[in-house]
Amino acid sequence: MVRSVPSRGGRPLSPSAPTRRQLQQERADSLSPAEPKQADSNPLSARDASLQRRRALTTSGKAAVLPQGTLGAGRVRTSQDSRRSVPQQPGWVRRDQKSSSALSSSSKRSTSNRSTSNRPPFNRLHPLTDSVANDHLRSYELEVKGRFERIVPVLQKISALQHQADFIDQAQLLARRELGFDLPKHILERAWVRPLDMRALYAWCVFESHRVFSDCFFQSDPLAASSGSEAAQTFERFLLDCGFHLLDVTPCADGRLAHSIAYALRIPFSSVRRRSHAGALFDVENTVNRWVKTEHRRYRESIPNAASQDTRYLKVVTYHFSSLDPSHQGCAAHGSDDKLAASAGYQRLLDFRQAVENSFCCGASVDLLLIGLDTDTDAIRVHPPASDSSTQLDRWVSAQDLYQATSTMSPDQALIQIAEAVESGAPGTMDSGMVSLITRLMANNISQIDYVSDLHDGPYPDAGHAERFIGVGIGFKEVHLRNLTYFAHLDTVEEGAPDLDVGVKIFKGLNVSRDLPIPVVIRFDYSSSVPGARERAISDCQRVNSAISNRYSDLVCDGLLHTCLTIRDRTQTSPAEVVGSTLDPVVQEAH
Repeated sequence: MVRSVPSRGGRPLSPSAPTRRQLQQERADSLSPAEPKQADSNPLSARDASLQRRRALTTSGKAAVLPQGTLGAGRVRTSQDSRRSVPQQPGWVRRDQKSSSALSSSSKRSTSNRSTSNRPPFNRLHPLTDSVANDHLRSYELEVKGRFERIVPVLQKISALQHQADFIDQAQLLARRELGFDLPKHILERAWVRPLDMRALYAWCVFESHRVFSDCFFQSDPLAASSGSEAAQTFERFLLDCGFHLLDVTPCADGRLAHSIAYALRIPFSSVRRRSHAGALFDVENTVNRWVKTEHRRYRESIPNAASQDTRYLKVVTYHFSSLDPSHQGCAAHGSDDKLAASAGYQRLLDFRQAVENSFCCGASVDLLLIGLDTDTDAIRVHPPASDSSTQLDRWVSAQDLYQATSTMSPDQALIQIAEAVESGAPGTMDSGMVSLITRLMANNISQIDYVSDLHDGPYPDAGHAERFIGVGIGFKEVHLRNLTYFAHLDTVEEGAPDLDVGVKIFKGLNVSRDLPIPVVIRFDYSSSVPGARERAISDCQRVNSAISNRYSDLVCDGLLHTCLTIRDRTQTSPAEVVGSTLDPVVQEAH
């Protein structure tokens, strides 16, 4: 211990840190002339050297003697800090790391840190975050999901009442007060004969909860994004300015992507053509037919613009991955293999473009875009395409990285930074309209990153599936909430069997394992301007319902799968119409 020179009064002063000269002298004395210092064969890494420096400064102040490196710019530079010989992409351009296991583990640690820390200190919102929109979306999500969350607690209370004399009246009063609708009387009336059919009541409550929020969606436009709304018109003008006359998006059918349009990308739902498929593997032939209808309408009606205008049809695939548990919570259709999910989606995009060009001509080309969505944080990563739509699957621009990089900038500076990141992330020269569109999507997604972090104080707590029902058929324009619905878009069960089987498998884990049924809502939209379309939509519902009953007969016989048949006129703003259900009372035949 080193003590200072005694004061004039003779009393020694309190211990203090050694001076620089004393430390240097001690170190020189400790080195014997006969034993010269050997070079360290295992030089410290920059991180270890930094930690040693921190400990030394903590105990010895600025007089600390560092074993390696030099002090500069706030960090220790060691012999390992050689300059890179290969030019590096900017920090926001991510590449798949394949060089070594050390790099891989480092990348995983970095990803985990980003996932659990989505914002700067002090819970400050990003300058691009739209807090007003976040508050509005939060209220809508909590209101709708709250309806489904109340079902089980209410049914538990009703189950305890089933042997009371006024059971039916009490049950209806409780359901009306807590859920907002009545329970089926023909099921309640059988409670004195046999145990109350709680499975049937559960399915009924799910179907009615869907009906209530669906009616509200079409009648009051809670997302303020219906056709003709200010938000829709503004975005459609922006889309045309970017050089695209239609945006066709295929997300995975996984319920964790059901909100990808209205929430994750913040696009007015009426301005997008959305079709969900398992693994985002859309049907190429059907998509070509939709492209033909779009182009035909441009020629005949100049909607959304004239065919003579130089705009393109933009097809987007949104695959998904998990930053916190990539090996288990990725896309089930691709075995939680992120690379496979991205490559399969991109190949389907290439097949679509090739089909259009082969069937028509090179002038009928479409533009392609591949987007990944982290189901833990809702942060997206975009694979910026060159002007010829070429894309590198191991190269992307991360919204999470850009969030951190631009969190202290002004909104204008952040937008410029994002645009530069998008351009630098492409494998070649980009079309200016595509740069503008991706920049807007990335900026919109920053609001969603803050939204998730605010609502859940970090990543989503439900890392896996937590859907409430399966949606089968064509439609469901009203579903824009995460983990609310698993989609199986299909015309026939035979064609859509892969998507439907995945959904049933998911719900066997979610519901059947708890002795609860799988609720399936069948929907077919129709156009009232076409004669006989409504009747054909009802027939389609009945046909699909029969096929589901045959395919999953064991579940149906055990009361573990119930269906609700609905149709809707897509040309109107009216809600869906229920045209049948497995819960309907059995009609006795007259003799």
